[in-house]
Amino acid sequence: MAAKTAKDRAISTDGRRRDGGAAAAPAPAARRVAHLTPDERMARGKAARNEVPRSSHGRWAPAQDRPDPVALLEEQGNSRVPELVPIRYGRMLVSPFTFFRGAALIMATDLAATARSGLNVQSCGDAHLSNFGVFASPERRLMFDINDFDETLPGPWEWDLKRLGASLEVAGRDRGYSAAERRKVVLTGAAEYRTRMQQAAGMRNLDVWYTHIEVERLFELSKTSVSGKQLAKAKSTAAKARTRDTMQAFSKLTREVDGERRIIADPPLIVPVEDLLPEGQQRGEVEAQLRGLIRSYRRTLETDRRHLLEEYEFVHMARKVVGVGSVGTRAWILLLLGRDGQDPLFLQAKEAQESVLERFVGRSRYQNCGQRVVAGQRLMQAASDIFLGWQRVPGYDGQSRDFYIRQLRDWKGSADVDTMTATAMAVYARWCGATLARAHARSGDRIAIASYLGTSDVFDKAIADFSAAYADQNERDFQTLLDAVQSGRITAQTGL
Repeated sequence: MAAKTAKDRAISTDGRRRDGGAAAAPAPAARRVAHLTPDERMARGKAARNEVPRSSHGRWAPAQDRPDPVALLEEQGNSRVPELVPIRYGRMLVSPFTFFRGAALIMATDLAATARSGLNVQSCGDAHLSNFGVFASPERRLMFDINDFDETLPGPWEWDLKRLGASLEVAGRDRGYSAAERRKVVLTGAAEYRTRMQQAAGMRNLDVWYTHIEVERLFELSKTSVSGKQLAKAKSTAAKARTRDTMQAFSKLTREVDGERRIIADPPLIVPVEDLLPEGQQRGEVEAQLRGLIRSYRRTLETDRRHLLEEYEFVHMARKVVGVGSVGTRAWILLLLGRDGQDPLFLQAKEAQESVLERFVGRSRYQNCGQRVVAGQRLMQAASDIFLGWQRVPGYDGQSRDFYIRQLRDWKGSADVDTMTATAMAVYARWCGATLARAHARSGDRIAIASYLGTSDVFDKAIADFSAAYADQNERDFQTLLDAVQSGRITAQTGL
C-alpha cells in the first residue's frame, strides 16, 4: 500500500475519521489541518537549517536605515495618556536594563532584519527575564511561567529567545558580572531551551499540553546548583508571593470613606476615576456604565467563572500606573465586594494596543486587541487566571479602547534581579529557557524546531553572540534617550 501523503493525512477540525470510515461532507479548505509524520516534521526542521544556518542567528549589526529609537518611543507615546509618558521615560532611564524592558518595539524593529527559520509559534513578543514569574494556578499551586502577554502574536520562535538572551546579558552587565559570567548565563538559558524542546519533540501531544512548572519542583532541581543561602532567598520570595493576594491589596490600596470602601488616591500613580471625570459628568453615571461593562466582560469567561463573578458587586475604580514599557497605556484597578465588606475581589483592566510585532509579521486575526492578548496567554501559559477576559470600552473621553482583564494580585511575584549572583542568574536562566520552550512547544511544530536546533551547542553560541552584540546596541540606545532628555527634546519624570 502506498504511503499516505500529507494531504491524505489532513483531517478537519470537526473530528472526522482518518481511517477511511464514513464521514460527513468535506469541511471547507480553511478548516483543514495538515498532519505530517514525525519524520516529515524532522525533515522540515533540517531543511530550514540548510536554508538558514544556526550560526547566522549570532550576527547583529544595525541597518543603515535603522529608525531613531527615540522616535519609535515617541510614536508609541502618541496613543498614551500624555501626563504619564514622562514617567515611562523616567523609568526607562533608571538603567540600561530598565531601558531594555521598555524597548520592545525598538527590538522588534531590529529583529525583523535578522535571520529566521520560518518556523512560527505563539510568540510572547516581550520575553525578557522580568516577564517571567510566579503566580497561583486555579488549583492554588504556585507556578512559574511567563506572566506578560501584551505583545503576544504568532511569530518567529527565535525572536523570543533572542529577547530573553539579550535581557540576561543586559542584566548581567547591570549586576557587574564579567564577560565570561554573562556568556555562561546566556548559554545556560539557550541550552535549556534546546534541551527542553528536544524532550518535547519526543512527547505525546497531551503530555506536552499538561506539562507545567511548579515552583517547589524548581527548588528541588536547583538545590545542587546554588548555595543554601541563595535557595533560602528564593524560597522566601515564593513565600512572599503567597501573601500578595486580594486581601493584601484590599488592605494596602483601600480605606473606608463615609461608610463606603474606596481606593486611596496616590497621584499620579493611582487616581480614582471620579478625579479624572470631565467637568459636568457625574460619578453615578460613570459607575452605572462600569457595571454594565463588567456584565458585558463576563461573557468572555467560562460559564462557571461568570457565575462566580456575578457574586460580586462593583464598588470603585482607579487608574493605576504599572510596569515600565506599559506606562502611559490605560490601566485600571476595579474593586468589587462579595458576601460582605471583607470579601474583596480586585481586577485589573489593562489597555491592549496593537502588538509591536504586527507591523513585521502581519496583523492579528483578532479585531479586539484584548482578545489577542487573552488568546495568546491561554495558549502559552500552563494555567491562566480564572477571571482572564477582554472587553472593548468607550472611555470617558468618548474613544473606544480594548482591554484585557485579570485579577490584580493572585500570589504574583518576580525574581529580584538586582541582587542575583551570576550563579543564581544562570539557574534562573535555565528556568526561563525551560518555560519558554514549554510555551512554544504547545503552539509550534516542536519536532521541526528541535530538528532545527539539533543536539550541538551551535545555536546556543549564536544566541550568546547575538546577545552580547545587542546589549552594546541597547547601551547606545539608552544614551540616545538620555541625550534626548538633556537636550529638551522629551521630558522624563524620575522617582515614580
